[in-house]
Amino acid sequence: MLDGLGLFTVLLGAALPLIDFFIVNVALPSIGADLAAGEAVLELVVAGYGLAYAVLLVLGGRLGDLFGRRRLFLGGMAAFGLTSLACGLAPDAWMLVAARVAQGAAAAAMLPQVLATIQSATAGARRARAMGMYGATAGLAMVAGQILGGVLVAADVAGTGWRSVFLVNVPVVVVGLVLAARAVPETRSPHPEPVDGPGTVLLAAALLALLAPLTEGRAAGWPLWTWLSLAAFPLLAAAFYAVERRADRRGRTPLVPPSLFALTSLRRGLVLIVPFSIGFSGFMFVIAVALQQGAGLGPVAAGVALVPMAVTFFCVSLAGPRLVARYGTRVVTAGALVQAVGVGLMALAAWRSWPELGWVQLLPGAAIAGVGQALQLPVVFRVVLSEVPGARAGVGSGVMITTQQSALALGVATLGTLFLSLVPALGMRNALVTTLVVQLAGIALTGLLSLRLPRTVG
Repeated sequence: MLDGLGLFTVLLGAALPLIDFFIVNVALPSIGADLAAGEAVLELVVAGYGLAYAVLLVLGGRLGDLFGRRRLFLGGMAAFGLTSLACGLAPDAWMLVAARVAQGAAAAAMLPQVLATIQSATAGARRARAMGMYGATAGLAMVAGQILGGVLVAADVAGTGWRSVFLVNVPVVVVGLVLAARAVPETRSPHPEPVDGPGTVLLAAALLALLAPLTEGRAAGWPLWTWLSLAAFPLLAAAFYAVERRADRRGRTPLVPPSLFALTSLRRGLVLIVPFSIGFSGFMFVIAVALQQGAGLGPVAAGVALVPMAVTFFCVSLAGPRLVARYGTRVVTAGALVQAVGVGLMALAAWRSWPELGWVQLLPGAAIAGVGQALQLPVVFRVVLSEVPGARAGVGSGVMITTQQSALALGVATLGTLFLSLVPALGMRNALVTTLVVQLAGIALTGLLSLRLPRTVG
């Protein structure tokens, strides 16, 4: 069984990759100035990590089922620490990009083991609380990453500047490894399934074909390869589905068993995660750019503006299991409505106060949006995995996190590109308000999709 110390340790492992997805946002200007890196290379610092992370997550889950989740968790965490050190010591921009790709691969080995361990080593009310804590940790880590990045860059610890956003991981990983060796139980599938080579290659190719052009296209000027890549995506996705379905019918073990999608809770929950995560990551990217380049705030002040969102998210997340027990998944619908109010208030604040936009003006909207997000994300995570059998916990968690990570990358690519494209014509204020209004449409979609979730959660 997973005790309190073990749960804390795996949640620490869950927080690290998510923090590092967002922590770089506020450090990019410093990285560009120090390493003489252009916009396209800086995009790769972000995209390289996200792509490797998204592409390898399902494989990481399968390897945990096969070789043992504790073993993969320890190996992935150790590799994450070493690659973080490599990022912090990178002598030039291209070495930093390479180290970030390796860091994303390490994260993909570590993170699926967190949910798989929770699914396999807990049950009943204990599992519900652990899943609630995972959702709270995931949401808080995504907001805290941006706040922490601003603080570390501004603090310039021992003259390390932007490098501290990566070097800070090293001592945390050392502590995590010591705790994990003592407190995290070993679990694995009772009938381990071999790795599906063709499925792994096709899934990786499909995700790369979609995410690479969307994340790099704007900075690169949308060259021919981006359009060819996007055109190849549906073909690769269809080929992946056909190969997986054929393997399932012939009694072999596909990377993503199509039978998983027969689970109503998993299928409908994954569909809901997509617009939620697109809106979340798009908002985080856009607000970081707007506050620093438009409102003239420093990295710390830009991070502080998000503190109310982080605080309310964490506090409300802790009440999630009790609310779900009483009201079921209608909590998610209520959360979408509350989040819409919060984002609407932030759009209104930007319209009225620009360019004097800071934490005071954003406080009401950010706090309310954090409440709404907390009523959605932890509950949806729990819904997605509620019917996944323990033997396939690694695969199920890998599929869920891949969906979330891909949507996070899409959020930066779509809402971020929209915002940056509108700035020259509309100005920073109007571009920000327009992007927030578009996000409101995504929140409305999330609310509608929540009505199709199973009313109760197991």
